[in-house]
Amino acid sequence: MDTERTTRQLRLITETVRTADALGVRLWLRGGWAMDFFLREPTRDHTDIDWFVRQRDVEALTHALLRSGWERLPGPPADQQLDFAKQGEESSFALLDEDRCGHVVVAGGPWAGERWPEGMLDGSLGRIGATVCPVTSPAAQIEIKRMMPVWVPGRPRRAKDSQDIHALETALRTPARRNPRATEHLPGASWIPRRHKG
Repeated sequence: MDTERTTRQLRLITETVRTADALGVRLWLRGGWAMDFFLREPTRDHTDIDWFVRQRDVEALTHALLRSGWERLPGPPADQQLDFAKQGEESSFALLDEDRCGHVVVAGGPWAGERWPEGMLDGSLGRIGATVCPVTSPAAQIEIKRMMPVWVPGRPRRAKDSQDIHALETALRTPARRNPRATEHLPGASWIPRRHKG
């Protein structure tokens, strides 16, 4: 594992959560880092940092990220996902909306209005060291990793997704991890660390 890069990405995760908290914006880690925060340790290298954010919050978040040195990158439709880079690392923010029934859906792009898994945002607070962050629920992470090649025809199944699914399912069979919300309840801004120790 590239320890230097992992430490740099963890610092950027901490910084991003602090930025969002100052704005009153909720973020959720998704993808590989969401799994690692649920497991409470880095398990592999990550090519980027993936997030979910509500569409109504993205303008304020974008201005704050640009002020703190992030650079906008070209990418998917801007109403679907926004990509940024800093210190050679990329962060992608997939935009969320809600349908008339209150279900979390894709905000824009070719899949606008498609539902994300039920309970996706009901996950626990994940932790690695002093850094604590909301994560998508493990069950939703598993469903997304299993279904993405079906939802997006032509996208290959990746070995890392199979390995992540196995790691999450193994962790969920551990009694202490079955109800992670009971072991991690930190109100308000107290889940933002004062500093990150790499």
